[in-house]
Amino acid sequence: MLQYYLRNMQVPVQRPDYLLVETVPPVAEGGTYDVVETMQFLYVNVVKAKDLPGTEISGSLDPYVEVEVGSDKGIVTKNVKKNQNPVWESVIAFSKERLQSNLIEVTVRDKYTDLEGNFVGRVSFDVTKVPLRCQPESPIAPQWYKLEDEDSQRIKTGEIMLAVWMGTQADEAFTEAWHSDAQSFSRWSQVDTRSKVYFSPNLYYLRIHVIEAKDLISSEIGRQPAAYVKVDVESESGKTEPSKERTNSPVWNSEMMFVVSDLSDGCIFIAVEDKVGPGKEEVIGRLVIPVREVPRRGENNKLPDARWFNLQNRSVTEGEGKTKKEKVKFCSRICLSICIDAGYHVADEPVEFSSDFQPSAEHLRRSSIGFLELGILSAQNLLPVKMNNDGISTRTDAYCVAKYGNKWVKTRTILDTPTPHWNEKYTWEVYDPCTVITIGVFDNCQISGCKENVKDQGIGRVRIRLSTLVMGKIYAYRYPLLVVGPRGFRKQGELHLAIRFTCTAWRNMVTQYCRPLLPKMHFLEPITARQLDRMQYQAVKIVAEVLDGEEPPLCKEIVQYMLEYWSDRYMSDNWILPMSLRKIKANFHRISSLLSGISAISQCFHDICHWKNPLTTILVHVLFFMQVRYPLSIMPNIFLCFAVIGLRNYRFRPRHPLHLDAQLSLAEAVDEDELDEEVDTFPTSQRGDGARMRYDRLRSVAGLIFQTTVEDVAMQGEKALSIVSWRDPRATVIFIIFAFFCSLVFYVAPMLVVQLTGLYLLRHPLFRSKVPSPAVNFFSRLPTKSEMLL
Repeated sequence: MLQYYLRNMQVPVQRPDYLLVETVPPVAEGGTYDVVETMQFLYVNVVKAKDLPGTEISGSLDPYVEVEVGSDKGIVTKNVKKNQNPVWESVIAFSKERLQSNLIEVTVRDKYTDLEGNFVGRVSFDVTKVPLRCQPESPIAPQWYKLEDEDSQRIKTGEIMLAVWMGTQADEAFTEAWHSDAQSFSRWSQVDTRSKVYFSPNLYYLRIHVIEAKDLISSEIGRQPAAYVKVDVESESGKTEPSKERTNSPVWNSEMMFVVSDLSDGCIFIAVEDKVGPGKEEVIGRLVIPVREVPRRGENNKLPDARWFNLQNRSVTEGEGKTKKEKVKFCSRICLSICIDAGYHVADEPVEFSSDFQPSAEHLRRSSIGFLELGILSAQNLLPVKMNNDGISTRTDAYCVAKYGNKWVKTRTILDTPTPHWNEKYTWEVYDPCTVITIGVFDNCQISGCKENVKDQGIGRVRIRLSTLVMGKIYAYRYPLLVVGPRGFRKQGELHLAIRFTCTAWRNMVTQYCRPLLPKMHFLEPITARQLDRMQYQAVKIVAEVLDGEEPPLCKEIVQYMLEYWSDRYMSDNWILPMSLRKIKANFHRISSLLSGISAISQCFHDICHWKNPLTTILVHVLFFMQVRYPLSIMPNIFLCFAVIGLRNYRFRPRHPLHLDAQLSLAEAVDEDELDEEVDTFPTSQRGDGARMRYDRLRSVAGLIFQTTVEDVAMQGEKALSIVSWRDPRATVIFIIFAFFCSLVFYVAPMLVVQLTGLYLLRHPLFRSKVPSPAVNFFSRLPTKSEMLL
C-alpha cells in the first residue's frame, strides 16, 4: 500500500524562478577585486580640532561635527565635554550613488548650547575636486583647515583637521566608517551594522577515564557507599553508573568525553557521590582540575598513565551566633586518566556540509592546497520579516554571514531596502576540496536599540561544495533563497554571489582524494555516533557563546542557523530524530531514480533478445563470442568501457554549482499536516498526554529507521553514479586515468593482476590497517544530492 501511494504520488515540476540564474562576472578576470563590483564612496576623516572659540558664558564648549552632503548627514557624536581641542578620529562614508549635491559641508557645533545657536564654524569642499585614492596607495594625509562662519568668512580662532577623498569598498577605512544611511540610529546600534571578520576558537575533545577509588568514607558509620562519579565541564555534565556493589573501593572503568576550547580558563569539577536513597545523594569528595593543566595527546594509541588524585571533602560547621566557616580535610583517593585528544576533528556542523576536516592539533594539519574567493554582491526581492504591532511585515535590514573553516565573515547591514548591494569580497585558505561553504542572509533586529529578547531572523541560506567548481573560473549566479517553515514553502528572495576556487598545489589536491576524510584518530579509536552527536551540541554551544561575546557580537541564533543545529529539535541522548515525511518521500524518489537505471538495463537486454534493433543485436553477438574466445579481455574491456562512458558524459556535465532543488525536495507537495509535523518542536505541541507520548514515539522510531536508513542508501548509490558524471571534475579525471591504467595493466599481465588482487583481498589481519583504503576514501569523498535537499 505504501509503495503504491509513493509510486503514484505527483511530483511537481521545478518552477523557473527556483533555478539558478547565471550572470556575467562583475569585471574582467585577473584583477585584485574581480569577483565584486566596484562601489565608489566619499570618505570624510574627521581627526581633531584646536583653538575652538568658547561660549561667552562658560568660555568652553561641547563640540561635535556634522558632515552634510545634500540631504545626507553624518554626525560625529563622540562625547567630548568642555574641550576646545577635541579629538574625534572618526570616518564617515557616503555612497556616491546617493550623493545629491556637489557641496560637502563639515560643520562644528556646540552640544552645550541650544539647537538654534550651536553653530561654531564650518569648512566646505567641492565634490568634483576631491582627490581619488586608488589601492594600494597610502592613506590620504589629513590637513588643517580654518573654520568659517555662516557668511563664509574666516573666524578668528578655530581649525579642524580633515581628510577627504573618493575611494572604494577596498579602502581600509570602509569597515570602520560610519555610513551615512545609518545615521538615524544611535551610535550603539550603528556598531551592529558594520562588516566584521570573526574566528571561532579551536576545539578539542577532553577524555576522562574514571577507573576506581579507594578509602571512600560514608556519612553513616558502618554503611558501605553505593558511589558514582559526576563530572562537570563547561556547563556540561556526565556521570558513571553507581558501583554494582556497596564498597569503599569501587571500580567503574567508565569513560566520558567533553568538548573544550583553547580559550577556556575553566576547570573540571569531579565529585564522588553516594546514592543514599531514592532521589537522595550526598557528596563524598570533590576534585577540581584546571583544563589548562591537562596533558595533550596526539596521533598515538597510548593513553597517559592513570594518576591517583586526593579527594577533598568540604564540611561546614556553624557556631552559635557565628558565620559559617569551611575547613578542608583529606577524604579519599580516585584514579583517573585524563587527556586532551588533539588528533581528532571536533565537528560543529553537519558532516555532509562540513567546511573543515582538519585535526585539532596544529602540527598534524596539512598545508593548504589553494584559496577560495567569495564576492557577496547583492540580493533581490527580499521579503520583509520584521513585524509591527499589528503583525504586518514592514521592512528589511539585510546582511550576510559566510562560514568556512573557523573563519566567519559578516557584511555590513544595508538598511530598509529589499535590494541591498554589498559588493564585499572575502578570502579563505582551502585545505580540502571536498568541503562546503555556507552563506546565510539575515535581517538585523539589533538596530532597534532594544537588545533584550531580540533575535536576528534568518531569511535564507546557500551552500556551495568546492569540489564541484572548476579551477580558476568565476561563478557568478543568483541563488534563490528557498525555505520550508511554519508558513509553508516559499522563495524569500535571491542572493547574488561570485565565487572562485584557485588551486596552488595540484599534487596535494589530487592526493587528497585518496586520503581519509577524517583524521587518523577517528579510525584508530572510533567514537560512537551517539557521542559525536552529543559533543557536536557542546561544540555548537561553545562556538555560539564565544562569538556572541565579540564586539559587535555574532548572535547565537545566527551561529545555530548557519550550523543547522537546534537543541529543541535534535536530542541524540534520547535517540530522537526530527520526523519529516517530506524527506522520507524525497529519499524514496532518490532510490527509485537509482533503481530506474537497473530497470533500463533490463529493458535494453530485453530489446536485444527480441531483435528490436537487429544491428545492435548482431554487435552484441559478436562481442559475446569474442569474450568467450578471449576471456582475459573481459576486465580490460570493462574498465575501458567505464573510461569511455566518463568521457562521453563530459559534454553532459553540470555547468553550474549545485543548489537546492525544490522538485527533488518535494517542497511543494507537502500538505499542512506534514508541514506541521516537520517544524514541530520536541516534545510535541499537540494537546493530550497520551497522544503526545504516542506521537513522539512514532516520530523518533520512524525518523530513525526510515529517514536515516533511506537517505544513507540513496547517498551511497548517488556516489557510485557520480564517478563518471563529472559532478566532481577532479574525481572523474582521477577515475578516468585510473580506468585507463587498469585497462593497460590487464591487457599486459591479466593473470598476474588477478593473482595479486586475490592475495591482497585475502591478506592476513596482521597486514591490514584500521585506516580505510585509498579506494574507500575516494568513494567517501564523492558528492551526492544531499546539498540539493531543503
